[in-house]
Amino acid sequence: MASLNKVLIMGNLTRDPEVRYIPSGTAVAELGVAVNESFRNREGQEVENTVFVDVIVWARQAET
Repeated sequence: MASLNKVLIMGNLTRDPEVRYIPSGTAVAELGVAVNESFRNREGQEVENTVFVDVIVWARQAET
């Protein structure tokens, strides 16, 4: 049985999106997103983490 997973990533672009077309004419865009997170650990110290996410988008979403 098929299922749908939806993910929302909010962050900053790390590079300009690169759009290309595969031989069938379908658009493919690649971009990078940096997501920052800050919290206090058990010792009360402020901790900042940055996660870098590579994103590949297909078809109409890649064109927009």
